[in-house]
Amino acid sequence: MIKRFRYWLLPALVASLALVADCDAAPVQPEGYAALVRRVAPSVVTVLVEEERKSAGDRAAERATARNDPDAITSVIRRLLSGLEANPGNGDDAGSALGSGFVIRADGLIVTNRHVIVGAHSVRVRLPGGQEVPATIVGADAVTDIALLSVAAGNLPALRLGSSASVSVGDAVIAIGNPFGLGQTVTSGIVSARGRTLEDDPYIDFLQTDAAINRGNSGGPLLATDGTVVGVTSIIFTPSGGSVGLGFAIPAEIVAEVVAELEAHGAVERGYLGVSAQEPTAAIATALGMAAPTGALITAVEAQGPAAGALVVGDVLLEVGKTPVTFKTLSKITARLKPDSLVPLTVRRDGVAQTVALKIGRLPLPPDDPAMTGGRDTWISALKLGVSATTVQIRKVIKAEDEGGGLIVTQLRPSGAGALAGLRVGDLITHWGSKPVLDPTDLLSVPAPSIQAPVLLRIVRDGTPIYVAVTGTTPQP
Repeated sequence: MIKRFRYWLLPALVASLALVADCDAAPVQPEGYAALVRRVAPSVVTVLVEEERKSAGDRAAERATARNDPDAITSVIRRLLSGLEANPGNGDDAGSALGSGFVIRADGLIVTNRHVIVGAHSVRVRLPGGQEVPATIVGADAVTDIALLSVAAGNLPALRLGSSASVSVGDAVIAIGNPFGLGQTVTSGIVSARGRTLEDDPYIDFLQTDAAINRGNSGGPLLATDGTVVGVTSIIFTPSGGSVGLGFAIPAEIVAEVVAELEAHGAVERGYLGVSAQEPTAAIATALGMAAPTGALITAVEAQGPAAGALVVGDVLLEVGKTPVTFKTLSKITARLKPDSLVPLTVRRDGVAQTVALKIGRLPLPPDDPAMTGGRDTWISALKLGVSATTVQIRKVIKAEDEGGGLIVTQLRPSGAGALAGLRVGDLITHWGSKPVLDPTDLLSVPAPSIQAPVLLRIVRDGTPIYVAVTGTTPQP
């Protein structure tokens, strides 16, 4: 019996192996996304902006940081934007930029990113067929980086905003946009993670995807395989400036809420407490007599803020209304509150839980990113270089935070006196001789340098102050 069984099994085994071999020789091909793309691509547009975007100082600081420290945050988390870099010349930094967007209503409502259109002199939309039409900015929200445009172009095919809750980690998605201005481009990937919170955007739980996203994709849709929009591509995490498979999209449900507010009011109002907080550790919880670390420990209260008189430093905020609070959720919870509403807060103070009433304030709009709102440099003809005033943040980025001021070099003519002396974009000029320079006009009277009469400049580079003698010629060793 055993022998017969063996011989009976052998043909079946051979047949199975042959089947495996056939499968290896002719693998099953995936269905692909061609039908999906044909359906949704006509709704994706290119947003063209005539603008004076990036301040010369911030642009120079970013370039210097990227050169000296590839891992620095300013060269790692970048908004997806195809703007112009500083060009040698007379300091004219007006230019153009582009991003992506998509139609959400047939009468011409279009979603894009705020950072694509902020500071724009004019906005146009290029439809997939090549037609360009002027666009009106209905509204923009700095907190979520969403903007709403309107165009008059007849009946347009629209996409449907879905919900990021409809996709899970591992689900397939596609992204459509205009990377680097090449034209409409489709990339595919999966949802890599959900609920990602980035330091620059504490109010958003991003979707993370490995679908290739590059500069110019900003404002384009991230779509599920059923064609619904599950997110708006906004940010990439990259040490190189290009896609490394770490892209982030604003969830569609947030987009829908913001779009409704922008269409109705042109802006979004959010609640605000006016406090700073930290996450309690186990040791802090023990010191406060708490059984476990929970809530948000208040570390500062704005003197004139909404919470003044209601909360004090050392309080542990446990609930806002009936919603439990943690340090990580505090910003999101309070931002959803209605300004001027009266809300009960549950706090632990001096070991005792108590309730305090608080009138919610309005979240102040974040200051416009100087890298988005213009700020021309000044051309110093005698030195053949451009300079721009600096901010505390710029000086911190270029490791010159101990300096009280100074001018950052924004551009250099290759054969000019400044370049020949070894100056670089991103250098901070603090003194002309012994005279401090605080404003670009302080250098306008600099005479043309020569070997007989060099111009002595004190600069800070990579945190180190040095003097450079500009002679108009290449320095001799």
